[in-house]
Amino acid sequence: MDNGRDFNIAKNVKIIDWLKTELLDSVAGLFKGLQKGSEQIFVDFLANIIVLTYILGRRLGLSFRELDQEVLSKIEHNKETGHQLEEWFGDLSALQQHIDKR
Repeated sequence: MDNGRDFNIAKNVKIIDWLKTELLDSVAGLFKGLQKGSEQIFVDFLANIIVLTYILGRRLGLSFRELDQEVLSKIEHNKETGHQLEEWFGDLSALQQHIDKR
């Protein structure tokens, strides 16, 4: 057995578990922050959730580009199927425009 490979697999599993824990902690922090109503808390936890999601995807073998493409695909699908966020607020179109401008 290749000890280096075994170590990398074990290390990756450990990192994935850590990322999952951090992600849950950030979601919990966001929910607690909703009670306080602080915009800085919202921004901090939402940004952390986005970063952790990208890194978790990478650790699971996805590229950042793959994840970006799937996000755009989900936005388009939800717009086409009349998602309530789009119908009521136009949030999906706004998000798509934001992503397209980056």
